[in-house]
Amino acid sequence: MEFLSFFQYPFIIRALIAGVLVALPAALLGLFLVLRKLSLIGDGLSHVSFGAVALGLLFGIYPFYISVPLTVAGAFLVFRLGGKARIYGDAAIGIVSAAGVAGGVIIASLARGFNVDLFSYLFGSLLAVGLPEIYFLALLAVATILFVIYYYRPLFAWSFDENSARAAGVKVNFLNNVLLILTALTVAAAVKAVGVMLVSALLILPAAAALQGARHFRGALIGSAVFAVFAVIIGLSAAILLNLPAGASVVMAGFFLFVGAYARAKLLKV
Repeated sequence: MEFLSFFQYPFIIRALIAGVLVALPAALLGLFLVLRKLSLIGDGLSHVSFGAVALGLLFGIYPFYISVPLTVAGAFLVFRLGGKARIYGDAAIGIVSAAGVAGGVIIASLARGFNVDLFSYLFGSLLAVGLPEIYFLALLAVATILFVIYYYRPLFAWSFDENSARAAGVKVNFLNNVLLILTALTVAAAVKAVGVMLVSALLILPAAAALQGARHFRGALIGSAVFAVFAVIIGLSAAILLNLPAGASVVMAGFFLFVGAYARAKLLKV
């Protein structure tokens, strides 16, 4: 009962809602990124978001408003480099990631005085997520779910074989662009919750856990979402009870869920 009493506080309720709203789009999009071997794009875009946050703090603008457009631009830059500059996807992610981090460090060194605020974005502050982020995350979660439901069959074909999907008439470029935008928006929003250093785990771990025992694509999508929500609930509960960082606790919960799913799959030989 003592534990449940914590949920009388509005900031705990906001943290739980924000965590679930971050986890749902991250889990759904993460499955497609993992299948397309683009899972590290979350890490690269989080570094772009770090530079954008530093820029916002420098000019006294709420970092979220700077982070969203610049992270979307970074996502398109990754694919532009991969498609036009003859650079493989992982190298393009590395280039954009390095530029984002370097830019953030330079801006931080030029304008001393907001290092504490910047530190909170490095490792996340789920308990400090405000209403603007929650409203944005709610819209993003709804948009992602509707996108996945409406384009389920094209996304299924595109995830496993892009060339065959293109030959079958699937609008591959459209799916690529929408997925890029949704992923960039999710990363920009998740940075506040779990931090630059951990955001890619939110995209990868639920999807990886769901794939351990999924028998079909729909099951993997649902499983990824379920694993993500449980990671938020378990991680936030552990953070409250043990006085741990909330964002890191959510990621560690996701990791242990993945380990459990992997062990179960091995035992049952799924």
